[in-house]
Order: sequence, then structure tokens, then C-alpha cells
Amino acid sequence: MKTTLGQLFRYGIVGVLSNAVGYLLYLGITAAGMEHKLAMTLLYAVGVAQTFIFNKRWSFRHAGAHGTAFARYCIAYAAGYFINLAALFILVDRLGYAHQLVQGVMILALAAMLFMLQKFWVFRSTSSLPANSGSSL
Repeated sequence: MKTTLGQLFRYGIVGVLSNAVGYLLYLGITAAGMEHKLAMTLLYAVGVAQTFIFNKRWSFRHAGAHGTAFARYCIAYAAGYFINLAALFILVDRLGYAHQLVQGVMILALAAMLFMLQKFWVFRSTSSLPANSGSSL
């Protein structure tokens, strides 16, 4: 439990800093006229690239294969991206909610989902795996 709390704390620091900067950039570039789904897409890609190293090395202290972890990280964040895009499409484009509010809520919801995926799949400890498990994605 202590390990999980430490991981959650470090993940939270990486996430808060990354998402605070990303959200301010999102507000700025949408206020400057960029469409909200395009802005989210661009900033999402930047966020994935910048947080992988911090989360691998610091948040989860994962010493496993870089390539496998990065492939899983990209899959996890692709799932998060499509959930985020669907939320913007449904809640903003169809139901008329403010994109600023929807995106702010999505940051929090996806952070929880992505922590779980990173802890138990992307950066899982090889010592906790069964002896006959493969290294499949």
C-alpha cells in the first residue's frame, strides 16, 4: 500500500504540473480561435510524449523494457484520447456544455483511469507477474 501511495503522489505531481500547463495552453489557443477538439488533440500528443519519461523513471520507478512500456503507454493514452474526444463531441457539440468545463472534468477522470492502467499494466512490476506469463502487449 505504501508503494501505491508513493506512486500516486509522484504521478499526481507529474500530472498536476503537466495538466496545469496543458490546460492553460488549451484555454489560450482556443481563445485565440483554434477549434476545441483540434486543440485537445495537439496538446494531448505533447502531454503523452513529455510525461512518459517522468512517469516511467520517477512515478513508477520502472526498470523494465523501454519499448514495451512505451507501446503500452501509447495504447493507454490512445484509449484516453478517444474517450476524451467522444466526451467533447457528445457533451459539447451535441449537448451544448461549455468546452472549458468538459475538458477540465475530463482531465481529472482520465487521470484516475490512466493511473490504474500505468500501475497495473504499463509499468507493472515483473516480480508480481506469474512465472509463466508472456511479454505480450
